[in-house]
Amino acid sequence: MSNHLVPANVFSPSAIISSSSKRFLKPKSMLVMAALLALAGCSNGQNEANESASSDATKASETAENDTAASDDDNVLRIGTEGAYAPFNYTNADGTLGGFDVEIANAICADLQMTCEIMAQDWDGIIPGLKAGKYDAIVAAMSVTPERAKQVAFTDPYFSNTLVFLAKKDSSFDPANSSDINAHSIAAQRSTISSQWLENAYPKANMKLYDTLSNAFLDLGSGRVDAMISDKLPALEWLGSPSGSNYAIKGDEIDINDNFAIAVRPNDEALQAKINQALANIKSNGTYDKINQKYFAVPANATTTETASTEPAAENAAQ
Repeated sequence: MSNHLVPANVFSPSAIISSSSKRFLKPKSMLVMAALLALAGCSNGQNEANESASSDATKASETAENDTAASDDDNVLRIGTEGAYAPFNYTNADGTLGGFDVEIANAICADLQMTCEIMAQDWDGIIPGLKAGKYDAIVAAMSVTPERAKQVAFTDPYFSNTLVFLAKKDSSFDPANSSDINAHSIAAQRSTISSQWLENAYPKANMKLYDTLSNAFLDLGSGRVDAMISDKLPALEWLGSPSGSNYAIKGDEIDINDNFAIAVRPNDEALQAKINQALANIKSNGTYDKINQKYFAVPANATTTETASTEPAAENAAQ
């Protein structure tokens, strides 16, 4: 017998089969081969069973984790708002969010027995953020337009809006005259219904566009623009502040059939239906009216002309 060690592969099934193909085995040799094949088969079978059990355990663990996360998320409604459009939404000094939109969102969540997670998002990125799944719904004084309706699904309206022009109280600016509009620099927030209306109605107007409404008001108050066009209620909020005390609404309110609604992703019909029901509930039980009256009182110094409406905005609210 040779004193050399036998290579490991000699005892592998493939090596045995290869050897048997070259010559016939004696009966004793055949018994040895059968035993080796059985041993190899048991070993491979045990390894496969262990791997399968390990894989099943991993999958079960992952499924349990995903189910837990889904369960947690089911009771949370993530809301995106701008946080820079008072009185609808604004950012407090401590970084928290407040305003009409925020309280409406919280009331909806309370009716749905869900937890609200409300986060701020720059206006230009608010629809992309919804589509990317950053939040589940937008409550941000968003006007329903055909262009937006192609990207999002809107709930029933929760507010009706009109537009107004603002200028200094002693200004001769009269928006009833198109020549006045074209002759003055007019501030507006970019990508809003007010800036779009002005651009369409007066394409020759000297518009100054701003990323936020606050910056537009800042330039109006500092005299860097002559006038401004804005949604009525943010305008009333500003006119009631020290910065707006020397300014007033000029001319008539502009009714453009502008309704604010909550936006969800187009494929989220279930959430859309839930929010619609919650809106109906908070309107019928008086919660909506309480929130509405809290925010929309008209300051005494808001108007200087008899043609401008002084009716409380609450009466214009969407029903």
